[in-house]
Amino acid sequence: QVQLVESGGGLVQTGGSLRLSCAASGIIFSIGAMGWYRQGPGEQRELVATVTSGGSTNYADSVKGRFTISRDNSKNTVYLQMSSLKPEDTAIYYCNADVRVYSDYNEYPYWGQGTQVTVSS
Repeated sequence: QVQLVESGGGLVQTGGSLRLSCAASGIIFSIGAMGWYRQGPGEQRELVATVTSGGSTNYADSVKGRFTISRDNSKNTVYLQMSSLKPEDTAIYYCNADVRVYSDYNEYPYWGQGTQVTVSS
C-alpha cells in the first residue's frame, strides 16, 4: 500500500557531506511524523532525527549542529542533510513515516529499505 524509497547514500571522507532523500508513495491520505534512523555494524537501530507534519524537529545529541532534517509535504518526501561527517556516522540509514492510507483512520509506521552511508577516516 505504501512504499518508502531512500536515495543519496554512499562513501564520503571525514568532514564531507551527503544528502539523503526518502519519498513515500502509494494510497496515502496523510503523513504524520517522518524521520531517519540508523544502524551501525553490531549496533541497535537508533533515532537520528524526526520532523512533524508541522515542521517541528528533533535530533539525536550526536548529530545536533551537523545534520538537518526537512520535508516537502507536496512531494511526500523527507530529507537529511549531513555535514561534517565522522567515521562513527557510518551506518545503514532508514527512513520512517507515520502514514494514514485512504482506507483507514489510523496512522501506521512504514520503513524504507535502508541506504548505506560510509565515512572513511
